[in-house]
Amino acid sequence: MPMIGNKSRGHNSTSQALRTLLILCCLLQCHSRPHSYDSKPLSEISREVSKYSDIAQQIINLAVYGKAQKRSYERLAEFTDTIGNRVSGSKNLDLAIKYMYNALRQDGLENVHLEPVKIPHWVRGEESAVMLLPRIHTLAILGLGSSVGTPPAGIEAEVIVVDSFEELKKRASEAKGKIVVYNQPFVSYGETVAYRASGASEAAKVGAVASLIRSVTPFSINSPHTGWQWYEPGVVQIPTACITIEDAQMMARMARRGQRIVVRLTMAAQTLPDVDSFNTVAEITGSEHPEQVVLLSGHLDSWDVGQGAMDDGGGVAISWEALSVIRDLGLRPKRTLRTVLWSAEEPGGVGAAQYFQQHKANISNFDLVMESDLGTFSPLGLQFTGSDKARAIMKEVMKLLAAINVTSLEEHGEGTDINMWMKAGVPGASLHTADQRYFWFHHSDGDTMSVQNPEEMNLCSAVWAVVAYVVADLEEMLPR
Repeated sequence: MPMIGNKSRGHNSTSQALRTLLILCCLLQCHSRPHSYDSKPLSEISREVSKYSDIAQQIINLAVYGKAQKRSYERLAEFTDTIGNRVSGSKNLDLAIKYMYNALRQDGLENVHLEPVKIPHWVRGEESAVMLLPRIHTLAILGLGSSVGTPPAGIEAEVIVVDSFEELKKRASEAKGKIVVYNQPFVSYGETVAYRASGASEAAKVGAVASLIRSVTPFSINSPHTGWQWYEPGVVQIPTACITIEDAQMMARMARRGQRIVVRLTMAAQTLPDVDSFNTVAEITGSEHPEQVVLLSGHLDSWDVGQGAMDDGGGVAISWEALSVIRDLGLRPKRTLRTVLWSAEEPGGVGAAQYFQQHKANISNFDLVMESDLGTFSPLGLQFTGSDKARAIMKEVMKLLAAINVTSLEEHGEGTDINMWMKAGVPGASLHTADQRYFWFHHSDGDTMSVQNPEEMNLCSAVWAVVAYVVADLEEMLPR
């Protein structure tokens, strides 16, 4: 009996050791699988990607020339005409989320669901601005997101016009008790938006009672452009709004002539408690690695002017359409394709930040994150952030779009809603289009369906679908 016992114990020990070894091998294999492209020569990867040329052409044919052409445009038109604009925290955004949830389900996409988030609720209220001196003139304004309101009777004060933060600091002694008007020139959105974001706090630091910012746009037909602004902690919060280029330049000319300018500003803006909302999700489940994800996205909220058709209805529409095209062709990639329609991007990517916190535990399973939020005009290529090897693979993928002349892969993927993923090492891509007119309409009453072009949206949908499908179906995940 002891001998049998000893033999039995030895056999179990050996079996356990073998099982442990097998598990370790499996874990090592699983761990290395997403990164094995690191050791493959580019020629081998190029051959693998080139095998998708027929599928890429099928996607292009369906999206650009076939039955799906103009579908993303028509879907977007029906959505924006029905719902209208969709500012964070509003009932219209609630209606938009319900609309999209039902539409995605009716389209037959998989795992359509809503993921809860808390989002800001700022209300514009009634607002007006009138120049009283040197003549009576009604100023076109749009209060900036998160701005406080004026007293009910408004603020009536003399104006000081400056071209920059530097000029404001030099003339700080003149600004106390006045309304600061910023007449900063448009250099680029990334540089000039600092005046919208921080103009109120910088004016408050020198004792101003309100600030009016020249709209951040290179072109205007007397159109103010709104957007979110941030108060600096510890600085007095003063009312702030955007005015048109035309009015900012006019007051600058008056000031240079030495004329006294007086403006009465009235704003009923207020920030209400955060409200419940949702990110909207739909998928095509992967056939081999359903836990691994290629994420496509656009944001569902907009500003409370125009229709939000360009910013970011177009990104929403093509992120939906890409899945529809792939589904229509009967394709199912190895990894899951997941479309996420973000809530509350405009207040600073609030819904996306909460999504990241909710899903970052599975960050190793996110293969590629994609965002379209700079218009769905004629596509030029992708902007991409990732390792050198991942970039080399993506260049091969972009070659599949030669038929529609969209092969460029540029530096620096961008997008408020995917930045945190890219900073954490996940490859990221943003759609680059011929967006010269984007900031003409951005955050203004001009952001309507009239800006959109169905043929251009067809092309954007094709790019989005080809890239997402091929990356999701490659043998391995993109290298980190």
